[in-house]
Amino acid sequence: MSVADAIGVVDYGMGNLRSVSKALESLGFPTKVSGDAKELSRCRGIVLPGVGAFRDCMENLSRQDLLPFLSDALADGRPFLGICLGQQLLFSESEEFGRHKGIGFFPGKVIRFPAKAAGPEGGGGTGLKVPHMGWNRVEFSGDHPMLRGIPSGSYFYFVHSYYVVPDDPAVVACRTSYGVEFASGVGKGNLLAVQFHPEKSQVAGLALLSNFGRLCREAA
Repeated sequence: MSVADAIGVVDYGMGNLRSVSKALESLGFPTKVSGDAKELSRCRGIVLPGVGAFRDCMENLSRQDLLPFLSDALADGRPFLGICLGQQLLFSESEEFGRHKGIGFFPGKVIRFPAKAAGPEGGGGTGLKVPHMGWNRVEFSGDHPMLRGIPSGSYFYFVHSYYVVPDDPAVVACRTSYGVEFASGVGKGNLLAVQFHPEKSQVAGLALLSNFGRLCREAA
């Protein structure tokens, strides 16, 4: 297998690399896990996974000189999938442990879930468990190619304490309610970034990864 036939999974020392690459390979899409920008630039599509603190991830990406590559990959229209923190990193800034600058592809910010969920008609609510962990319904907006064939309202698996707030609501590809309604996915062209983990989301998640893999093949 040549690198040009593979989907690149960005390795910056933090992320669910093995589970993502194994899920894609189980569907027949070869992957290349790499932290080398030149190697990743030859791949058909890019996956940016992420687990951990926003600031630490940005520091690792900078230290490995991956930020210029990611900016180019986001701009050139190749298939791109951001997962969990890999979605949040695409935004302007995060308030996690202070204010920290992100990649900035999408104007907007990353904020923490409120301590309490709103009650009926905006009244006082109950305590909200943070992190948001487990299965939740995802409602789709529009018709993103990576979501085709998956019923809106399908359940996906989440683990997170922060969520994105895009400046432009037109980029929201899907929404989820957990105390507040939040953007659980954003999209633009061949790019989709989601807060949930498709590699842990069984049938619906594998369908999303399969759509992504096909996009990569078609774009080659």
